[in-house]
Amino acid sequence: MQTAGGMATREEPLQRTEDKPVVPATVAKGRKLERTKTPGIFRRGNTYCVILRAGNGRQVKRSAKTLAEARAIKATVTADVARGEYRETSRELFAGYARRWAASYSGRTRRGINEQTLADYRKCLERDAIPFLGGVPLAQIEPRHIKELAARIARRGVSANTVRLALAPLRCCLADAHAEGLIRHNPAAGVRVATPAPSPVGDEQEGEVKRLSDAELAAFLKECPSEWRVFFQFLGEAGLRVGEATELRFRDLDPETRTLHVRRRIYRGKIARPKGGKTRSVRLSVQMTSALVAQRDARQANEDELIFAAERGGRIDPSNLMGRVLKPTAERAGIGRWPGFHTFRHTCASRLFVGGWNAKQVSRFLGHADSGFTLRVYVHLLPEDLPEVPFGALAPVEQIRRAA
Repeated sequence: MQTAGGMATREEPLQRTEDKPVVPATVAKGRKLERTKTPGIFRRGNTYCVILRAGNGRQVKRSAKTLAEARAIKATVTADVARGEYRETSRELFAGYARRWAASYSGRTRRGINEQTLADYRKCLERDAIPFLGGVPLAQIEPRHIKELAARIARRGVSANTVRLALAPLRCCLADAHAEGLIRHNPAAGVRVATPAPSPVGDEQEGEVKRLSDAELAAFLKECPSEWRVFFQFLGEAGLRVGEATELRFRDLDPETRTLHVRRRIYRGKIARPKGGKTRSVRLSVQMTSALVAQRDARQANEDELIFAAERGGRIDPSNLMGRVLKPTAERAGIGRWPGFHTFRHTCASRLFVGGWNAKQVSRFLGHADSGFTLRVYVHLLPEDLPEVPFGALAPVEQIRRAA
């Protein structure tokens, strides 16, 4: 039998449902198929089945909830075959493909993906996406599934940014499945995930990274124990990530040019290149350069020693330092316990921007590839940062009225 698009369907002695009472004659997967008036579309209980032949002669089967949906599927498949664009979708379950993908994923850019990020992706998939979507066929995942997963993650009380990061490996996985022709459309493409606004906590919202005002930074440094004051002042001035700052060696400092070379970071116990794989140079103030040189001379340190070290000379443990020094100091300064190490990076970016640097300069200083990202995420303007309104030279309202 030939369809309207010239595609052959399997000849089966099925009874039309519209002409007379149904007399089922074929059983597919234990269910009876019944003919309809539309060639290639059959009824199976309360659902419909589209059975056609693709250009390669292989049988194509699609299910639909309504006759109208079945006709739409048939028209789409027929048109794709006629244009030579038909691609058979995968029947593989998401769990199997996701694990296979994570084992061989090499990134979506020429830079590739570092080993630690890939490990994070695997962990994230196993924690969230695979338990939720593992039993769903890859080709049957829909945008609603992505939104439902996002809502499930958000119910843990995490921030909107945490939800976004948790979905990142799933988005990459589905994008590759689409590129490989395993799914017709990427269900995660263009999906906007709405997460509940975090509830206020004191003066800030949970999950929001704020900057310190100049007064807050000064109060923090005043209350900070003397042995850690230079370290936190350095974070606020140089804007390094804490993993970059704690891996700095004296050989990275050039006092003559007041330049600090950021070449490495410590991340999850391993030494690696800075985030994004790019090294950069940071220009320090005269005061900060002098403080670091004085620190080197006082310790009689060699070039390979850490610039910032723990009391016993080992590498700083950020979590220990946060609980023992950062949080208590912020509380004594009247700021509250919300600041973290990354707060100083945001503070640095904001102060540079308010001081007259443009977004491109701030972005390069922080080591970001996208100045727009820097402006959106790292620059926080306080009310006192805004200039005076430019209307002071205008005539008072009363004078304008008299002149009229």
